Amino acid sequence: MKTSRLLAAALLAAGLLQLPVAHAVTAAVAKPLKEASDLLHAGKAKEALAKLTGVTGSGPDDTYMLARVRGAAYQRMGDNGQAAQNLEAAFATGKVPASEAGQLAETIAGIYAQQHNNAKAMQWVEKAKAAGDNSTGVRQIQDYVQGSSGDYGQIARDNAAKIQAAEAAGRRPDEDDLLRLADAYRHTGNKAGDLQVKEKLVTYYPSNKQYVGIYLSDIVGKSGFSSRFALDLLRLRLTSGNLTTAADYMEMSQLLLQAQLPAEAKALVDKGYASGILGTGPEAAREQRLRDLTNKNVVDAKASLAKRTADAKATKTGDDLVALGTEYASMGQYDEAIDLIQQGIAKDNLKRPEDAKLRLGIAMLQSGKNKSKAVQQLRSVQGTDGAPDIARLYIAIGTGQ
Repeated sequence: MKTSRLLAAALLAAGLLQLPVAHAVTAAVAKPLKEASDLLHAGKAKEALAKLTGVTGSGPDDTYMLARVRGAAYQRMGDNGQAAQNLEAAFATGKVPASEAGQLAETIAGIYAQQHNNAKAMQWVEKAKAAGDNSTGVRQIQDYVQGSSGDYGQIARDNAAKIQAAEAAGRRPDEDDLLRLADAYRHTGNKAGDLQVKEKLVTYYPSNKQYVGIYLSDIVGKSGFSSRFALDLLRLRLTSGNLTTAADYMEMSQLLLQAQLPAEAKALVDKGYASGILGTGPEAAREQRLRDLTNKNVVDAKASLAKRTADAKATKTGDDLVALGTEYASMGQYDEAIDLIQQGIAKDNLKRPEDAKLRLGIAMLQSGKNKSKAVQQLRSVQGTDGAPDIARLYIAIGTGQ
């Protein structure tokens, strides 16, 4: 909610400008009130007010109904000052049905929000909530008022509470609540909180390419995040549709060759050529050289694979087995990959045990045989250098296969 016009549109869409359910009124009031209501239903607010000129009630029910109809008429005429005055008077009679109290308070809050009377608007937001109105309209008014007043600290607290409540109840947090919280964190300079919310946006709305792209770009700035996961971030960009330029494809291909994963590099380069991203333009010759190199490396890797596998099994440490398992996975041989990585972990002598658990989880996820078990494995990854973050990203985004 950015403008008063949008706020008014939201109120209308929510049906908050409707007439009240009729109360029992005295005979002197009943006839002009009925005529005014009919005119108001017909869109003739000015004529409706004229019918009530000089009409006064003799009890709280009369006062309530007259004030409600007058308030609705003034509101439809755009006279928010008179509308608020009459609707507040109606609320003060104590005759508002419990089923309408929250809605009436919400309407009054909306009117004050349009007048930029933030204090009064928030007062009536609280009354609406007290009457049991926790609708989207109330939240929009509250967010609008807080945003226009610059109270981003309160916006952060309110939306964080909504998100926490949703997660505690096993529900997906509302997308708008997450976006408002991220915006509030940015305004208050809470970079860690902002990044956490972006991760939640990816977790709960992984099909949104923009959310994924932003988070993958920002996560490299997280305290302690290791640069050795650069290749994983590129893989995830590819899976989510955020790897789109020739430079991106060249960078990822070169990193794959450095990681001794030529089969995956070849698949990427072939994809780039098939899509027209590679092979055209001023860098076409350089791209062709890279293609030739990947093809050669694939042949060389296959020729030495059996010996390298035997050598890895004979070593005391498990790092070579994990690396080979990752290579097998890059070739699509997932059963062999999983077995080799598990053998490497079983040796219990690894330079980075959590990385090994991550590679095992990814291979299991790629195999497609038991996603729940793969997710369980990925969730077991721990550490403070980015490994758990990468694991959660693979759970959310998948592998693109």
